[in-house]
Amino acid sequence: MQKQKIMLVVALLCAFSINLQAQYDKADSTYKRWFVATSLFVLLGNLDTENPPNFAQLNIGYRLTGEDVIQLAPKTWRYAWPNGIHPFLNEAYKKPEEKFPGYVREYGITASYTRFVWEGLYAQLDVMPAWQIFVNDNGAKIDDGFQIFNSYRVGYHIKLFNDNFFFQPSICITHRAYHTTLPDGFKQLDDKWSKFIFPEPGLNIGFNF
Repeated sequence: MQKQKIMLVVALLCAFSINLQAQYDKADSTYKRWFVATSLFVLLGNLDTENPPNFAQLNIGYRLTGEDVIQLAPKTWRYAWPNGIHPFLNEAYKKPEEKFPGYVREYGITASYTRFVWEGLYAQLDVMPAWQIFVNDNGAKIDDGFQIFNSYRVGYHIKLFNDNFFFQPSICITHRAYHTTLPDGFKQLDDKWSKFIFPEPGLNIGFNF
């Protein structure tokens, strides 16, 4: 838990104390339109030995203008505690009594729209429909489900290495806008927690081409 809190502090410091650089000027049409990216939490999260997420994410983005960006991001991960428990700030996370009787494996694709509002500061909406597979403690599939998982994000775009790469620290509110009924044993635990999580950090890195 202490390590997770430190990661949160680092993310916030990156967002507000790095030597910031401007986003693309309206008159500049020479910047690279396409990019690929992922989250550093793909690497950091998969090091977790207690609740390994087996997380994979690949963002594919296109800059419509210097201020308007769209992205698609296929993702998959697994989790064994309710999404409503804050993984950094709530000590109920990873407590045995809050653990699902198994785990949930999700496959989703996020559609995102980003608007740069000042310099490199941006606001972003992420909407992800996701297919859920519920697995019991014996490793057997017991049910399927579906959810729509949204993120409402603000962050900063930092250019690196002559704008070949970039780093985007951010902070967001996550929102489980809709989900089908969870199977027995999962539902009772999930119903105890909020559909919103705040604050949740983001640490995306990417390559422009």
